[in-house]
Amino acid sequence: MLNIAPNKVSEELAKLFPNASCELNYKNVYELSVAVILSAQTTDKSVNKVTPKLFEKYPDIFTLSIANKKDVEDIIQSIGLYKRKSEYIIDFASYVMEKYKGTIPNSIDELIKIPGVGRKTANVIISEGYKLPGFAVDVHVSRVSNRLGLVNSNDPNKIEIELKTMFPKEEWHIMHHRLIFMGRYLCKAQKPECFRCPFINKCLYDKKC
Repeated sequence: MLNIAPNKVSEELAKLFPNASCELNYKNVYELSVAVILSAQTTDKSVNKVTPKLFEKYPDIFTLSIANKKDVEDIIQSIGLYKRKSEYIIDFASYVMEKYKGTIPNSIDELIKIPGVGRKTANVIISEGYKLPGFAVDVHVSRVSNRLGLVNSNDPNKIEIELKTMFPKEEWHIMHHRLIFMGRYLCKAQKPECFRCPFINKCLYDKKC
Protein backbone atom coordinates (compact mmCIF):
# COMPACT_ATOMS: atom_id res chain seq x y z
CA MET A 1 0.00 0.00 0.00
CA LEU A 2 1.35 3.41 -0.96
CA ASN A 3 2.22 5.82 1.80
CA ILE A 4 0.73 8.77 -0.11
CA ALA A 5 -1.77 8.57 -2.95
CA PRO A 6 -0.15 9.52 -6.29
CA ASN A 7 -2.94 11.96 -7.10
CA LYS A 8 -2.27 13.73 -3.78
CA VAL A 9 1.43 13.96 -4.65
CA SER A 10 0.55 15.38 -8.05
CA GLU A 11 -1.85 17.89 -6.52
CA GLU A 12 0.58 19.17 -3.87
CA LEU A 13 3.57 19.36 -6.21
CA ALA A 14 1.48 21.37 -8.66
CA LYS A 15 0.89 23.91 -5.89
CA LEU A 16 4.57 23.99 -4.88
CA PHE A 17 6.08 24.07 -8.36
CA PRO A 18 3.44 25.16 -10.90
CA ASN A 19 6.10 26.32 -13.37
CA ALA A 20 8.62 23.51 -13.02
CA SER A 21 10.51 23.00 -16.27
CA CYS A 22 13.83 21.97 -17.76
CA GLU A 23 16.62 24.21 -16.46
CA LEU A 24 19.08 23.34 -19.21
CA ASN A 25 19.34 25.98 -21.93
CA TYR A 26 18.81 24.63 -25.45
CA LYS A 27 17.30 25.60 -28.80
CA ASN A 28 16.70 22.21 -30.43
CA VAL A 29 16.87 18.46 -29.84
CA TYR A 30 20.56 18.36 -30.74
CA GLU A 31 21.48 20.96 -28.12
CA LEU A 32 19.19 19.33 -25.55
CA SER A 33 20.74 15.90 -26.11
CA VAL A 34 24.29 17.17 -25.71
CA ALA A 35 23.38 19.24 -22.65
CA VAL A 36 21.73 16.26 -20.96
CA ILE A 37 24.76 14.05 -21.58
CA LEU A 38 26.99 16.76 -20.11
CA SER A 39 24.72 17.18 -17.08
CA ALA A 40 25.49 13.77 -15.56
CA GLN A 41 26.91 14.32 -12.04
CA THR A 42 27.03 18.04 -12.80
CA THR A 43 24.57 20.87 -12.12
CA ASP A 44 22.47 22.30 -14.92
CA LYS A 45 23.87 25.71 -14.02
CA SER A 46 27.41 24.49 -14.71
CA VAL A 47 26.38 23.00 -18.03
CA ASN A 48 24.65 26.22 -19.07
CA LYS A 49 27.92 28.08 -18.58
CA VAL A 50 29.80 26.00 -21.16
CA THR A 51 27.19 25.18 -23.80
CA PRO A 52 26.94 28.65 -25.42
CA LYS A 53 30.58 28.47 -26.53
CA LEU A 54 30.27 24.77 -27.36
CA PHE A 55 27.25 25.30 -29.61
CA GLU A 56 28.77 28.38 -31.18
CA LYS A 57 31.72 26.29 -32.35
CA TYR A 58 29.67 23.15 -33.06
CA PRO A 59 26.21 24.40 -34.11
CA ASP A 60 24.93 21.04 -35.34
CA ILE A 61 25.46 17.33 -34.95
CA PHE A 62 27.70 17.08 -38.03
CA THR A 63 30.24 19.63 -36.82
CA LEU A 64 30.36 17.96 -33.39
CA SER A 65 30.81 14.53 -34.98
CA ILE A 66 34.13 15.63 -36.54
CA ALA A 67 35.27 17.74 -33.59
CA ASN A 68 38.75 17.54 -32.13
CA LYS A 69 38.46 16.00 -28.66
CA LYS A 70 41.04 18.35 -27.14
CA ASP A 71 39.17 21.38 -28.46
CA VAL A 72 35.94 20.12 -26.88
CA GLU A 73 37.77 19.42 -23.61
CA ASP A 74 39.07 22.99 -23.53
CA ILE A 75 35.53 24.34 -23.84
CA ILE A 76 33.87 22.14 -21.20
CA GLN A 77 36.78 21.68 -18.77
CA SER A 78 34.96 23.49 -15.95
CA ILE A 79 32.42 20.68 -15.57
CA GLY A 80 32.95 17.33 -13.88
CA LEU A 81 34.33 14.41 -15.87
CA TYR A 82 34.94 16.72 -18.81
CA LYS A 83 37.44 14.44 -20.56
CA ARG A 84 35.07 11.49 -20.56
CA LYS A 85 32.11 13.67 -21.50
CA SER A 86 34.02 15.16 -24.42
CA GLU A 87 34.41 11.66 -25.77
CA TYR A 88 30.76 10.83 -25.07
CA ILE A 89 29.29 13.77 -26.97
CA ILE A 90 31.59 13.31 -29.97
CA ASP A 91 30.80 9.58 -30.08
CA PHE A 92 27.11 10.40 -29.71
CA ALA A 93 27.23 12.77 -32.68
CA SER A 94 29.31 10.38 -34.79
CA TYR A 95 26.93 7.49 -34.14
CA VAL A 96 23.85 9.55 -35.00
CA MET A 97 25.49 10.73 -38.21
CA GLU A 98 26.50 7.20 -39.20
CA LYS A 99 23.41 5.25 -38.15
CA TYR A 100 20.62 7.82 -38.40
CA LYS A 101 21.96 10.26 -41.01
CA GLY A 102 22.12 13.03 -38.45
CA THR A 103 18.56 12.71 -37.15
CA ILE A 104 18.34 11.94 -33.44
CA PRO A 105 15.81 9.11 -33.00
CA ASN A 106 12.64 9.62 -30.99
CA SER A 107 12.29 6.23 -29.32
CA ILE A 108 13.93 5.00 -26.13
CA ASP A 109 14.86 1.66 -27.71
CA GLU A 110 16.84 3.41 -30.44
CA LEU A 111 18.28 6.13 -28.23
CA ILE A 112 19.82 3.76 -25.68
CA LYS A 113 21.87 2.16 -28.46
CA ILE A 114 23.76 5.45 -28.86
CA PRO A 115 27.04 5.96 -26.95
CA GLY A 116 26.58 8.14 -23.88
CA VAL A 117 22.80 7.71 -23.77
CA GLY A 118 21.20 5.81 -20.90
CA ARG A 119 17.50 5.51 -20.08
CA LYS A 120 17.42 8.77 -18.13
CA THR A 121 18.89 10.73 -21.03
CA ALA A 122 16.67 8.91 -23.53
CA ASN A 123 13.55 9.75 -21.53
CA VAL A 124 14.54 13.41 -21.35
CA ILE A 125 15.14 13.54 -25.11
CA ILE A 126 11.77 12.05 -26.04
CA SER A 127 9.85 13.90 -23.32
CA GLU A 128 11.47 17.34 -23.40
CA GLY A 129 12.74 17.31 -26.98
CA TYR A 130 10.01 15.44 -28.84
CA LYS A 131 7.08 16.02 -26.44
CA LEU A 132 6.37 12.28 -26.27
CA PRO A 133 5.52 10.35 -23.06
CA GLY A 134 8.64 9.77 -21.01
CA PHE A 135 9.53 9.70 -17.31
CA ALA A 136 13.21 10.30 -16.64
CA VAL A 137 14.53 9.19 -13.26
CA ASP A 138 17.53 11.03 -11.85
CA VAL A 139 18.89 11.23 -8.29
CA HIS A 140 16.25 13.80 -7.29
CA VAL A 141 13.32 11.77 -8.63
CA SER A 142 14.71 8.64 -6.98
CA ARG A 143 15.26 10.29 -3.61
CA VAL A 144 11.88 12.05 -3.45
CA SER A 145 9.82 9.10 -4.67
CA ASN A 146 11.49 6.86 -2.06
CA ARG A 147 11.04 9.35 0.77
CA LEU A 148 7.37 9.76 -0.10
CA GLY A 149 6.88 6.00 -0.17
CA LEU A 150 5.86 5.91 -3.81
CA VAL A 151 8.60 3.37 -4.48
CA ASN A 152 10.98 1.23 -2.48
CA SER A 153 13.95 0.85 -4.78
CA ASN A 154 17.21 2.50 -5.78
CA ASP A 155 17.07 1.01 -9.28
CA PRO A 156 16.19 3.84 -11.72
CA ASN A 157 14.67 1.41 -14.21
CA LYS A 158 12.33 -0.08 -11.61
CA ILE A 159 11.42 3.38 -10.32
CA GLU A 160 10.63 4.52 -13.86
CA ILE A 161 8.31 1.55 -14.42
CA GLU A 162 6.52 2.06 -11.09
CA LEU A 163 6.06 5.80 -11.50
CA LYS A 164 4.70 5.31 -15.01
CA THR A 165 1.97 3.07 -13.59
CA MET A 166 0.99 5.68 -10.96
CA PHE A 167 0.53 8.74 -13.13
CA PRO A 168 -1.33 9.24 -16.43
CA LYS A 169 0.90 9.49 -19.50
CA GLU A 170 -0.04 13.12 -19.98
CA GLU A 171 1.43 13.88 -16.54
CA TRP A 172 4.76 12.08 -16.94
CA HIS A 173 6.58 15.09 -18.35
CA ILE A 174 5.48 17.61 -15.73
CA MET A 175 5.74 15.11 -12.84
CA HIS A 176 9.35 14.45 -13.82
CA HIS A 177 10.11 18.16 -13.56
CA ARG A 178 8.13 18.69 -10.36
CA LEU A 179 9.82 15.77 -8.61
CA ILE A 180 13.18 17.19 -9.68
CA PHE A 181 12.28 20.63 -8.33
CA MET A 182 11.08 19.01 -5.11
CA GLY A 183 14.42 17.24 -4.71
CA ARG A 184 16.51 20.17 -5.86
CA TYR A 185 14.89 22.96 -3.85
CA LEU A 186 13.04 21.39 -0.90
CA CYS A 187 13.60 17.68 -0.30
CA LYS A 188 17.38 17.97 -0.61
CA ALA A 189 19.80 15.12 -0.02
CA GLN A 190 21.34 17.07 2.85
CA LYS A 191 19.32 19.31 5.16
CA PRO A 192 15.90 18.93 3.52
CA GLU A 193 13.51 21.76 4.35
CA CYS A 194 10.95 19.54 6.03
CA PHE A 195 9.31 22.49 7.79
CA ARG A 196 7.71 23.60 4.52
CA CYS A 197 6.91 20.17 3.12
CA PRO A 198 3.20 19.31 2.67
CA PHE A 199 4.06 15.62 3.08
CA ILE A 200 5.85 15.94 6.42
CA ASN A 201 3.41 13.69 8.30
CA LYS A 202 3.68 10.92 5.70
CA CYS A 203 7.33 11.22 4.70
CA LEU A 204 9.68 8.28 5.33
CA TYR A 205 12.80 10.46 5.50
CA ASP A 206 13.88 9.35 8.99
CA LYS A 207 13.45 5.70 8.09
CA LYS A 208 14.84 5.59 4.56
CA CYS A 209 17.44 8.33 4.21
